[in-house]
Amino acid sequence: MSAAASPPVPPITAPVPAPAVRAARNGVAVVFTLNGLAVGSWFSRVPAVREGLDLSAGRLGLVLLAMSVGALLAMPTSGLLAQRLGAARTVKLATALLAVGLTVAGLGASVAGSIVVVAVGLVAFGYGSGACDVSMNVEGAAVERRLGRTVMPRFHAAWSLGSVAGAGLGAGAARFDVSVGAHLVVVAVVVLTGTVLGSRAFLPQPTPDAAERPEDASPAAGRRAQLAAWREPRTLLIGLFVLVAAFTEGSANDWLAVAFVDGRHLSEAAGAAVFGVFVVGMTVGRTAGTIALDRWGRVAVLSGTIGLAVLGAGLAVLAGSGPVAIIGVALWGLGASLGFPVGMSAAADEEAHAAVRVSVVAVIGYTAFLGGPPLLGMLGDRVGTLHALLVVPLLLLPTLALVPVLRQPHNP
Repeated sequence: MSAAASPPVPPITAPVPAPAVRAARNGVAVVFTLNGLAVGSWFSRVPAVREGLDLSAGRLGLVLLAMSVGALLAMPTSGLLAQRLGAARTVKLATALLAVGLTVAGLGASVAGSIVVVAVGLVAFGYGSGACDVSMNVEGAAVERRLGRTVMPRFHAAWSLGSVAGAGLGAGAARFDVSVGAHLVVVAVVVLTGTVLGSRAFLPQPTPDAAERPEDASPAAGRRAQLAAWREPRTLLIGLFVLVAAFTEGSANDWLAVAFVDGRHLSEAAGAAVFGVFVVGMTVGRTAGTIALDRWGRVAVLSGTIGLAVLGAGLAVLAGSGPVAIIGVALWGLGASLGFPVGMSAAADEEAHAAVRVSVVAVIGYTAFLGGPPLLGMLGDRVGTLHALLVVPLLLLPTLALVPVLRQPHNP
C-alpha cells in the first residue's frame, strides 16, 4: 500500500456494540466542545485581563505561563491516571479542577485585581485542562479504532467549535462590558455540568479479564510502560512534531487578539473576533480533514497544511491590507488544524500502549505552551507583538522533515 493512501484502522480485540460506540463518539465530541469553550472563553478575555491588570507584553507572557505550567505538570501522570481510573472518571475530575481554576482566574482579574490570584487560578485551569486533554484524546482514539475510520480531527473540530463559541461569547462580553469574573464563572458552571453528562457515554473501561495479563494493570507495570515510551524514537519524534504544532496553534490562542489590538490598532472586541476567524479556519480544516486523511494519508495532507500555515501566518503579520491579513489568519487556522489531532492519533496507533504514549507526546507538545508565552512576550517587547508572531513560520518549515514519522506503522 502506498504512503498516499490511508489504510483502515486495524481491528481491536474487545468488541463493543455499535450503538455504544456511537454514543461514546457523541460523548467525546461533547467533552471536546466544552473543553474548547472553556479555553476559548479565557483567551478571548486576555486583552481585558491585560488592560485591567495594566500588564506589558512581557509580564502578560509570564502570567500566561502559569497556565502552561499547570498543563505541563498534569502530563506525566495523566496517562497513568486514565489507565487506572478510566477516561470518564479522569475527565470528570480534571474538568472539576479546570472549572475551579477558571473561576479563580476570572475573579482574580476583575474582583481581586491580583496577578498572583490570576496566576494561581491559571495553574489549576492548566492542570485540569491538560489532564482532560490526555484522557479525552485517549478515549477519542479508542472510539476511532472501533469505528474503523478517521474521526479524531473531527473531535478536535468540536474543540475548535467550542473555542469559536467561547471567542464569540468573549467578544460579546467585551462589547457589553460584562466583567471577566462574571463571564468566566458562568462558563465554568456550564462546562463542568456538560462534561459530567457527556462523559457518561464513554466506552466501558476494560476489566482485568480483558487485559493481556492481570499484572499489566499494576502501578509498577504502568511506570515501566511509561519509561519505555520515553525511549521509543518514533514516540519522541511524534512529540517533537506535536510540539511545533502546539506552538503554531498556541501562539495564536495566546497572542493573536493582543497582536491585532496592538499592531493593527483594533478594539478589544475586534481583536477577539480576529481570534474567532482563526478558530473558524481550524474548525473547517478539522472537519474536512478527515476526508482528506482517509483519501491521501497523513504524510501528504500534513505536508500541505503546514505549507498553508506558513503562508497564512506570514500574511497575518506582513500584509499591508487589513482584509488580506484576515485571510492570512484564516489560512493560518486552516493550516494549523490537523497537526495536533493527527499527532495524537499517531501516538495512539497501538491501543495497548495508547495512554502512556499519548501522555509522553503530550508532555513534549505542551512544552510549547510552557515556553511559547514568555518567548513571544519578550520578543514582543522588542519588535512588537504582531511581528513576534513571525517565529511561527520559521519553526514550521523544518518540521516538514518530521511528517513521515506519523505514517501508520503497518503502512509500508
